Order: sequence, then C-alpha cells, then structure tokens
Amino acid sequence: MKKLTAQDPETASADIVADNIEQLKALFPETVVEGKIDFEVLKQLLGGKVEEREEKYGLNWHGKRRARQLALTPSTGTLRPCPEDSVDWDTTKNVMIEGDNLEVLKLLQKSYAGKVKLIYIDPPYNRGKDFVYPDNYQDSIRNYLELTGQLESGHKITSNTEASGRLHTNWLNMMYPRLKLARNLLREDGAIFISIDDGEVSHLRSVTDEVFGPENFISLFVWEKRTTRENRRVFSFNHEYVLCVAKNKTHFEQSRNLLPTTSEVRERYGNPDNDPRGDWQSVSLNAQAGHATKEQFYTITTPSGRILDPPPGRCWAVTLSKLEELIADNRVWFGDTGNNVPRRKLFESEARDGLTPHTMWMATEVGTNDSAKKALIDLFDGTEVFDTPKPTGLIKRIVEIASDPHDLILDFFAGSGPTGEAVFNLNLNTESNRRFILIQLQEPIILKDYKSIADITKDRLRRAAKKIRNENPLFADNLGFRVFKLDSSNIRAWEPDRDNLQQSLLESIDHIKPGRSQADLLYEILLKLGLDLCVPMEHRDIAGKTVHAIGGGVLLACLADKIGRDEVEPLALGIINWHHELAPVGDSTCVFRDSAFRDDVAKTNLDAILNQHGLTNVRSL
Repeated sequence: MKKLTAQDPETASADIVADNIEQLKALFPETVVEGKIDFEVLKQLLGGKVEEREEKYGLNWHGKRRARQLALTPSTGTLRPCPEDSVDWDTTKNVMIEGDNLEVLKLLQKSYAGKVKLIYIDPPYNRGKDFVYPDNYQDSIRNYLELTGQLESGHKITSNTEASGRLHTNWLNMMYPRLKLARNLLREDGAIFISIDDGEVSHLRSVTDEVFGPENFISLFVWEKRTTRENRRVFSFNHEYVLCVAKNKTHFEQSRNLLPTTSEVRERYGNPDNDPRGDWQSVSLNAQAGHATKEQFYTITTPSGRILDPPPGRCWAVTLSKLEELIADNRVWFGDTGNNVPRRKLFESEARDGLTPHTMWMATEVGTNDSAKKALIDLFDGTEVFDTPKPTGLIKRIVEIASDPHDLILDFFAGSGPTGEAVFNLNLNTESNRRFILIQLQEPIILKDYKSIADITKDRLRRAAKKIRNENPLFADNLGFRVFKLDSSNIRAWEPDRDNLQQSLLESIDHIKPGRSQADLLYEILLKLGLDLCVPMEHRDIAGKTVHAIGGGVLLACLADKIGRDEVEPLALGIINWHHELAPVGDSTCVFRDSAFRDDVAKTNLDAILNQHGLTNVRSL
C-alpha cells in the first residue's frame, strides 16, 4: 500500500510543464533526453525556424517570464467543503469557491481540463484604484491566507495606483497566468468572454492573441452601459467592451447559438391570403446585378397585367423558370390587388429558429450598470452591497450565445455573483440545466453583515434562488450551490523544528493536519484524482467504519481514525462486495488513512485481501 505524501505528484495540482514535455516527446521523441528538451535538435526538426532574437513582434513587459512560470507552478493547496454555507448540498451541481482564483484554477486542472464550455469574467479594469491580486511566487497559499486575514501578518491588500510606476505591468502580470490556466479548462468548442473598458482593451487583446492565438479572436462586442449623458468629462463614455476569444474558432463557430426570435420579428409574420402553410412574411425577389447571369434579366407580368422589369442596377433573384415554380406553389406575393412588385413568401415554420447575434449590445436588450445596481439593491432589501455589478441580462446574452442547455459555465472573477443568478434564470425559462463554477477572493470589506466580497456572492445566490422559488412555486430544478474554501493541503509537509526534533518526529507520525475532517480529506482526494467536485457519492457502514463510494465505485475511501487488526478482514471483504455491486467501468482506487492502522501488519493484511480480489490500486494518506 503506497503512502501519499506532500511531495508526491498526486497530492499537487496538475503539473503543466510535465504534460507539455510529454506532448512534445510524443511528437518529437528525439528532442527529449532524460526529461530535458534539446533545443538544438528541436530547431533542426522545425527547419531552423525557432526564433532566438529578443526583438520580435508582440507585447512584452517586466515580469512576463515570471508570470508565465507562475502559471506552470503546481499548487499544493486544497478546497475544503463548507456544507453549512451551501444550499441543497446533496443534490446541486453548482459550485462556489472562495479563494485566490489563480490557485483555484490550478487545483481545477485535473478535474475540469477540457470540460468548460463558456468562461465569463469581469476582471478589475485597472483604473488606478482597482485591487490587483498580489501574487507571491514563493508560497502562494500562505500569501493568500495572510492577505485575506486568515493568518496574522503585515500584508495588506492595496490598490494598483499609477504612483507605483507599474500600472499596466502589474495588471498584465495578474491577468496573464490566469488566462493561460483558463484556456486549459475550455472545451475545443468553448470560448471566453471578458468585460473590459478602454483603459486595458488593447493590452487584453494582445495578451489573448498570445495565449489563444490571434486566429481564434471572435469579436469585440460593444455594450451600451449607460443611457444618460455624463457632462463632467471630455466625452461621455457610454460603452464598455466584451472581448470574445475561442479555444478553437472553427469549432466555436459551428456550436454558436442563435438568439431567440424577438416579438418585433414575430410581428412581421401574418397570413393575409389564408395560406394553409401558416404565417409568413415577404422578402425581396430582386438582387444586385453585379454578378447576375443573363437568365436573371426578364420581364414579369403581374396578375393585374402590370409589366415589370428589374429596378435599375438590379436583377431578379431567381431565373424565370424558378419564378414560375414559386408562383405555381403560391410562394410569390403580388400584394392584395395583384399589382405590386413581386416578393417571395417566407413561412415562419421554415425560417431559421433564431437571430444571428450582432456585436452592438444595446441597453434596452441587456441592461445597464444602473439597472444592474438597482436590481441588486432590490434583491438585498434596499441595501447597497456592491458598487459595479454587471446586469444579469448581459451575462444571459453571453450564455445563450455560447453554451447549450447542459453545459458548464465558469466565472473566476465572480464579484457579486451575477453569472450564477443569470444561470439560475436561464434554467428557469428554458429546457436548460446549465451548471456553474464561481470563484471569488475573500477580499475584506467593511459592510454590515458581510466580511468579504465572497460573502456577498454567496448571499446573492441564496436570495436569487429564494426569489425564483417564491415567484415560481412549481419550479423544482437545481437552484443550489456547494461552497468550498481554498486552504493549504490537508497533508502535512515535513517541516522539522531543528531546535526540537523529537517533537517534530512525534507530530509527523500522523501527517494529516490537525482539525481536518474526513470530508476535507475526501474532497482533496477527488481533486488530486481528477474527479468532479459534484460527482455522485454514496456511503455505507462496513465493519463499523464509514466507507465512501465516489463516481459509482471509481474511488472507494475509508478515512476512519482507527482500524484494528480484527477489523481488517470484515472491512476488506465488505468493500470487495460493495465494489462488485457497483461494478464500475475501469480500475478503482481505494484510499485509507495511514495513521488509522494499529501497525504495519494490519495495513499489509488489508492490502493483501484487496489485491487478491482485484483491487490493486490501494493508497494511504
């Protein structure tokens, strides 16, 4: 039975560097020697096209290399479950995570790589007073706990001011590693939508070009954020942007959705001639003559006897023989009197089911900053809890365009939580069962009833769900969410006190940190084995011990504090019988708490019994 320690790869987040080397080795095996890249060989294999000069086209800034390395550094943290803060813990598929989004994105790599259809983020706009996440390259988890007041230190969260001399540099160093990690989570047909304003839009476009490739740029949407005029500045800035970039443009364009047909469009349809095929609208039957054939120039005689040639510079859209077919099928409309220029009948039943999204998003369609703020104040019973929320209508527009009913949505700058509320509302009004993952830093605030922005996020989700249930009492679908909090690993690393080695040795007998529950351990195992945080779970009492079956038996875990010699055989046989009942596809992993065994004999016997019955992947924590 192999014991997992803090130094094992399985107890850290995904090692992206190692994965990159393996991919390169698969393509060019001769370039990898003893785990290291021979760049001279790689250059030869690429025809000498490896760029060596420092001067090249692209966006560069101080700290870029370090920021790239930060994205590649595995996290040794974990996510601790908080059922007491959650809603419908046992049934929900939604997740809300409190923590530094950089570390959380690292922890999600094994479980969610290539599974997210849509990412929406509303990051700090870097206006000189916005908070910028102060990443620490040495001990990110400890740095995060100190900054959020969970450990005592002198660290404070400060704004990124122009006085620092690194206004844009700090912002780029914050965004770059997060975007690189986010890209790994997207499906091949997925996309990321990013809210931004004029201050950093050019830099953001350059960074996304590098991370995603310029060929995967989709659009820069313009959003009308206000309808009132602002007279205190040089110009009244009434717009912001939403930058859209795909993981793979071709795949995204094939999966992109149309918008629901509006009532204005539906009003264009009617049935003045009582056509049995239903309502229709008329569309033009002439076209520009630039690329026309001679068959598209002819004279038409209307039912009333009027003679018509194509308008100047135009031609008929169809040939004469095709027109005669359409007339015979009652698909041409000459007006009530039969004297008008002919138009083709387009039946509503045959029209495309929806509208092509345009790149100008008006306030009347998706809401404004002001309407978003008023709606949030109403939701919180008249209390103003957040300065700059995005309207749920804006996010609903994005979700409708870029995801399907059963897709996973990620927002790692969750703010007050409008993405979660937007998903709730979409699931209410359509045959949708979308799920979300929200990530928000526990950024301290001074506000009655709320210690951090993450507290506001959670309360908004609760209030939005309650409002929907009150207004729709028959709605019984998912309006819950599971809460997790970022923390240091449950597995204690070997950090000896050299002035008191005897005490250090005694403390290391159980290398699980004190105060950590079985649930804490269980969810760390899920993350490290690459399982979904909402994967189905069952538990059963076997030989007086609680045994968990996760994912239909893919993982079997008994994290009891003590397992005696006389309990080993009934426990092992009970696990074996349950495993046979579950009959999971593929290999299963069994995990036990290492310090639970009275001695090595008990641990060896349990391992041997499980191995004899085909459960060979047995680990201990």
